[in-house]
Amino acid sequence: MHVVTHLLCGWAVAETASSFKPLAARDRAMVAWACVAPDVDGAGLLIDWANRALGRAASDHYETWHHTLGHGGAAALLATLLAVCLARDRWRTAALVLLSFHLHLLGDLAGSRGSSALDIWTIPYLAPFAMQPALSWDGQWPLTSWQNTCLTIALMAGALALAVRRGYSPVSLISVRADWALVGALRQRFTPSAKGL
Repeated sequence: MHVVTHLLCGWAVAETASSFKPLAARDRAMVAWACVAPDVDGAGLLIDWANRALGRAASDHYETWHHTLGHGGAAALLATLLAVCLARDRWRTAALVLLSFHLHLLGDLAGSRGSSALDIWTIPYLAPFAMQPALSWDGQWPLTSWQNTCLTIALMAGALALAVRRGYSPVSLISVRADWALVGALRQRFTPSAKGL
């Protein structure tokens, strides 16, 4: 799945948990970003691009390490331990970070296939210590599929609807000022009292 879809999935986990007992903004952010965290192992793509752009020998760090270093139990444990150390509501946030992290893995298993039916992403859950067993699903839909698009649109719509009620949106993960502007515009447009009714 796309990074934005993963982030919105993590945001949905945090917001669902906040419906029962509110999470501090920092804890919500950790839960949301935990659903993106596995893709840090895709940073090798930047090195590959830089090597090509600078005329250096070609490298394939992305193909070698993406879905290997960050997409497994060791990385999930690391993310959870960081949440225990940094969160205000330590154990609840850590549990939600662990859930959010694994939601990323589930999303990749469901919808990260390449353009060909044989280009299926596998996830070696025990990597970097062992490459087997590798999780995969032969029904994996393409990264550019209608399923991924519909999921992203539904998650965006839900996040925007909650933003009107709660006063913050996933944009707050990037910029509080931009979030205020977005929420203000949404409330002006969709809150009856803001329209003078």
